[in-house]
Amino acid sequence: MADPTVPDHDPYNLRSDGEPGVDGYLGDFRRGPAVFTLYRLGSDPGRALTVTDYLLDVDDGAGPRECCRFNDDPEGVPEWSPAWESDEWCPWLMEQCLALMAEPDTT
Repeated sequence: MADPTVPDHDPYNLRSDGEPGVDGYLGDFRRGPAVFTLYRLGSDPGRALTVTDYLLDVDDGAGPRECCRFNDDPEGVPEWSPAWESDEWCPWLMEQCLALMAEPDTT
């Protein structure tokens, strides 16, 4: 049986922004009943330095919702969705994201 947290090419496997769940997939992790999935969105060529944007989705059984958007600019500040703004899990979530960015899930 396939791992239900790993995106596949199912047409209903979508990110919170409506794009396919396989596009930019870096990996996922769990905390409690929630599954968090990290995606690389790409770089913005209009910026002075090449900066890559990321999307962190959360799914607690109600479908994927945006948790946070951030980039790899050292001076960048994560943009948390209103439901997650100042949540006690935020620092832990960013640690998990950095780990996935360093070693994406290639399975």
